[in-house]
Amino acid sequence: MGKTIAEKIFSSHSGRDVQAGDIVICELDFAMAQDGTAPLAIKAFDKMGKKEVFDGEKLAFFIDHNAPSPNKEVSSLHSLMRDFAKKQGIRLYDAGEGVCHQLVVEQGWVAAGDLVVGADSHTCTYGALNLFSTGVGSTDLAAVMASGKLWFRVPQSIKVSFEGELSTGVYAKDIALYLAGKIGARGAVYESIEFGGEVVQNLSVEARFTICNMAVEMGAKVGLIQGDEKTKKWLSEHSKKNFRFVEPDKDAQYKKVLEYEVSRLVPQVARPHTVDNVVSVEEVEGISIQQAFLGTCTNGRLEDLKIAASILKNRSIHPEVRFIVAPASRRIYLEAIKEGILKTLIEAGAVLVTPGCGCCVGTHNGVPSKGENVISTANRNFKGRMGNPDAFIYLASPATVAASAVEGKIADPRRYL
Repeated sequence: MGKTIAEKIFSSHSGRDVQAGDIVICELDFAMAQDGTAPLAIKAFDKMGKKEVFDGEKLAFFIDHNAPSPNKEVSSLHSLMRDFAKKQGIRLYDAGEGVCHQLVVEQGWVAAGDLVVGADSHTCTYGALNLFSTGVGSTDLAAVMASGKLWFRVPQSIKVSFEGELSTGVYAKDIALYLAGKIGARGAVYESIEFGGEVVQNLSVEARFTICNMAVEMGAKVGLIQGDEKTKKWLSEHSKKNFRFVEPDKDAQYKKVLEYEVSRLVPQVARPHTVDNVVSVEEVEGISIQQAFLGTCTNGRLEDLKIAASILKNRSIHPEVRFIVAPASRRIYLEAIKEGILKTLIEAGAVLVTPGCGCCVGTHNGVPSKGENVISTANRNFKGRMGNPDAFIYLASPATVAASAVEGKIADPRRYL
């Protein structure tokens, strides 16, 4: 019987032939944690009585969720991370370096064929590079730090194909939101989604990260994309690791096979308070907003900033809107300066914050007020996500967010392109 990408990766890392449903113990190629989860993992590691991590060169810590620290309690947790990382020989990316998921792929920590875990749910992002990466809890991460291994139940797979050609003003984020609306926030629980089709093949690697990032918003363990020349180029430019592409067998067994013709797809928006409450932009156009946010591990890359800048060139942010921008990494920040992108955004009225998660988590940057509407390029819009359960978060692409920031209300970006 043929195998899916997930089944092949788990077979190679468990040392035996496995299929969906099997319980396996696997060797891991890399593991990470961020400042919301690493302190818990460190404390669990200490309770296990361990003195040394299995391999400091296969671990990394990131300070990105509360960066720079907003209070003394968080500062204490950051110090715990710094001290532990220094003692154990773990690479730590401090405040200002960027979002963990951008840095993992940008700094070349992972490559095609790998098996990776991270103490953050959006670890699934890396599947765009043809590897299996998934989020785990802090205690599981502690076990990984101690042993380099973890147990898994091999997931079933769903095959999703997007066919056609995207219209002007429609982007990877619109595809991801559209799929969430179609299958629901629990439509792929504990499953692997293999994304493919003509549309995915034509997307940049940056755009593919956006789609795989949101796989977990449908309940999936990972979003996977087959490797191609674009993947090879990205890996050759960012990673020194050896890699091998993993392809599904022609007779692989899928739980579902879904195909969508998206040539006529229009910009999508997820309404409060769930990611699958998705409608076309026309259905929510005109709703006033008080804040717009461009950034996060979903849409804070250079390509995303460029899209927003193309709309904001020679325009101004609406006087009643706060437009907050958080580049996903220091490298992106510098490149955006070099290309004049940040100049365009700032001249339009944007507020730049430290490369990192920005106001996505709602811990210290850009917390909205009671009753305010926010349009964001983030991946989640449940109550309290940005720090206030009495605010309303709409999710959209960088183009839709930029157009809305100009008009002071949710706007269709196509008339600006």
